[in-house]
Amino acid sequence: MVPAARSLVGRGEELSYIRAYFEDAAVAGGALLLSGEPGVGKTALLDAAAAAASESGTRVLRAAGVEFEADVSYSCLNQLLFPLYGAFEALTAVHRDALRVALGFGSGPAPDRLLVSNAALLLVREVAVEGPLLLVVDDVPWVDRASAAVLGFVARRVVGSRVGFLAASRSNAGGFFERGGLTELVLRPLPPAVAQDLLTSRFPGLALGVRRRLLAEAGGNPLALLELAAGLSGPQRLASAWAPGSGLPLSRRLQALFAARVSDLPEPCRELMLLGALDGTGDLGLVLAAAGEQRLDDLEPAERDELVRIEDRTRRLEFRHPLIRSAVVEVSTGAERRRAHLVLAEALASQLERRAWHLGEAAVGPDTEVAALLEEAAHRRLRRGDAVGAIASLTRAAELSPDAAGRSRRLAEAAYIGADAGGELGDASRLLVDVRRANPAGGDSLYAAAASAFVLINGEGDVDTAHRLLVGAIEAGDHGWRADNDALDDALHTLLLLCWFAGRPQMWRPFFAALDRLTPEVPDLLWVLARTFADPARTGHRGAARLDALIAGLHEESDPTRIVRLGTGSVYLDRLAGLREAAWRVVRMGRDGAGPPRRHLGSLLHLCFDDYLTGQWAQASELAEEGLRLCDEHDYRFFTWYFRYVQAMLAAARGEADTSQALTDAILRFAAPRGARAAEGFALHARAVNDIGRGDYDSAYRNASALSPAGSLAPYVPHALWACLDLVEAAVHTDRHAEAAAHVDALGEANIAALSPRLALLSAAAAAITAEDERVEESFEAALALPDVERWPFDLARVRLSYGERLRRMRATAKARAQLGAALEAFERLGARPWAERAAGELRATGMTRPRGATRRPATLTAQEREIAELAGSGLTNKQIAERLFLSHRTVGAHLYQIFPKLGITSRAALRDALAAFPEEATPPDAAEDR
Repeated sequence: MVPAARSLVGRGEELSYIRAYFEDAAVAGGALLLSGEPGVGKTALLDAAAAAASESGTRVLRAAGVEFEADVSYSCLNQLLFPLYGAFEALTAVHRDALRVALGFGSGPAPDRLLVSNAALLLVREVAVEGPLLLVVDDVPWVDRASAAVLGFVARRVVGSRVGFLAASRSNAGGFFERGGLTELVLRPLPPAVAQDLLTSRFPGLALGVRRRLLAEAGGNPLALLELAAGLSGPQRLASAWAPGSGLPLSRRLQALFAARVSDLPEPCRELMLLGALDGTGDLGLVLAAAGEQRLDDLEPAERDELVRIEDRTRRLEFRHPLIRSAVVEVSTGAERRRAHLVLAEALASQLERRAWHLGEAAVGPDTEVAALLEEAAHRRLRRGDAVGAIASLTRAAELSPDAAGRSRRLAEAAYIGADAGGELGDASRLLVDVRRANPAGGDSLYAAAASAFVLINGEGDVDTAHRLLVGAIEAGDHGWRADNDALDDALHTLLLLCWFAGRPQMWRPFFAALDRLTPEVPDLLWVLARTFADPARTGHRGAARLDALIAGLHEESDPTRIVRLGTGSVYLDRLAGLREAAWRVVRMGRDGAGPPRRHLGSLLHLCFDDYLTGQWAQASELAEEGLRLCDEHDYRFFTWYFRYVQAMLAAARGEADTSQALTDAILRFAAPRGARAAEGFALHARAVNDIGRGDYDSAYRNASALSPAGSLAPYVPHALWACLDLVEAAVHTDRHAEAAAHVDALGEANIAALSPRLALLSAAAAAITAEDERVEESFEAALALPDVERWPFDLARVRLSYGERLRRMRATAKARAQLGAALEAFERLGARPWAERAAGELRATGMTRPRGATRRPATLTAQEREIAELAGSGLTNKQIAERLFLSHRTVGAHLYQIFPKLGITSRAALRDALAAFPEEATPPDAAEDR
């Protein structure tokens, strides 16, 4: 590939089209016109196409329209044909002389334009006899009138020769070139993903918030994207938040494209445009209300010049391109901007957040009242999930704070939001430096300590250090232990997580000591989390009712932080189903860039857990991948182990033992030096499940008992609840019957059955596995008769498998077949291969190969299932497949969930080979479609 093509990002399809087009032109001629908005990449594509043509042996001649030569006749034609001067001799005298005079190589009266046009056409055809020729003309609107006429003449008459004509022009531009009848290729803006790749490759150090702002402002325009980024100062490239109404600095090239057009507008028009640009919402009514004397008609020059659009029906003012909005701000003076912000603030008297922002932008020095308004606006923004807006408001409030203490406090809160929710750990670190500069003698505030804790654990720090730092700040804080102190509440929620990460009882003592000192009482959500998340085996029963009450009110909850914290309290009491709708709201906000990234991560994790437990494994896998991508994008390295745990559990259940082992190895390597015992516990649980799938019960017992010793539920190790059945099953299979019985007793004493239906199933099954033969059927039937057990298909199938195995050994063959058959069907439906093989082996031992009534026909795929499988096998994501087939991505995931077992595979990577071996006749043409 030629260098120009290699450096071209996101234009492979267009370049392939041009190359194919002119491969034909090299034989039979052809003309093609590229069009697109300024900066969209027309010149870069011309360069790549010209380089590709030259590499293939085509001679390339180039020219470009130049604004200051637009009045010089034949100036562009001179550029293009000058390299062919030596070939003029091949023309007849009349054509040769006409061309020489027109191009300024000879003297004489001005030749007839038709004569010049014919001479140019004959010349390029003559040259093309020796080899294909490509004429490339850029910036067609600036081509002089005479050249434009000749080039248009030639372009329409190259068919049948070996001459190609490739030109580029701005969309809807004027000029003298007549494009009618020419094939036109419209160059669209880069797709968002491609634009992001381009920006990241050229400017890898940009903060995420800055990257998003640039992508939004550039609108897929590659020149704008790169020029805007290049124009940012060092601090601007690292900032997490930008003023909603502020424009980005325009480079000289962008000013030439956009700002000059704005500067030429009448002053009343520019004033209205400035109001619209600084408002940023497109509300035409607000702009006119703030404008006072200006009228809607004053916008007519901008509308005529296609700089803005007025939507009469919706009363909206829209800038044709985001950079025009930036240009409007760029060409205004500071005084003009401050006046505009003030009149907008006056018009927005009833809208605190927007009014506060405009007042903040209009302020020129410390202002106590405006700083307080901005702080209140920040809290409102955060409650609805706008972490970036909250950080921006707090940062501006700090700038306007007259005293060092207020400035430091607001910067610290901004840093905490950036670290805890906003996904900007690097910016949080920089804000923490500003905190100390603002008030060197002030010590660490609660928000600064909490932010520092997040930065520590996501860097090279350890949980113990972060815990010690935050405990010290809480105990020394000037908060009076008031329960309504937001900073104290957030600090205690952060401390709760650090205690849980540490996984050791002594780490919880300062947390509970702090709760005991809160007045007048512990806030509801914090009280619930302290009981359902810290040590649920001992205190979960007391928190269950209040947790259920809080979940019941979630349908009206819009605060992502509260939703995720409730999810955290719901994990070990198996209440995540009640949060699914709310969790999906947070995920959708995050995907749209409108929600805090760490809340997005938290909701993804809770959905992953629930999907795994309820058998929605394809979706759990996809959400785990999304979570890992987010962790990587936002540098939340500490939280990757959550999603690796989900992947390890899925791999273990599906029989991908080596994959599961590698994932748990990675978790342990990460967790050990950081003192993250909770992560180690998760890895031990996944290893135990993987060992059981492999039939290595001794290793399974060692891993499960390392999480929590047999005969006890380790204090403050809530994940021991999830591994209780694994430990008992492994103990029984290794003849550790005393240990198994002791663990069953511990489960009964803790009454974990009262915590949730799933834990009731696990507890009852553990008791049944250890029961004497005369009580086996009674015990297992009691377990299977518990309410809602169908919600946990993998757990339920494992219980049926254990029941069937025990019945077979008791020679109750018919009853064993019923349980083993049901287990086998469930395992096959889930894709749990090791357990399916184990169930099938037990069935064969009863003298039966398949459950009665089970289909003996080969698996079939519906037409739609086959189409989805082929698209997935080609590498498309579920979202891309959904867009192509007009389905939801969840429907696609559900189909793949059914397809994998039919094909006998467990991952997308195996789809292509499986489909190749799958007979076409196994796809009925009239299969029912589910769209």
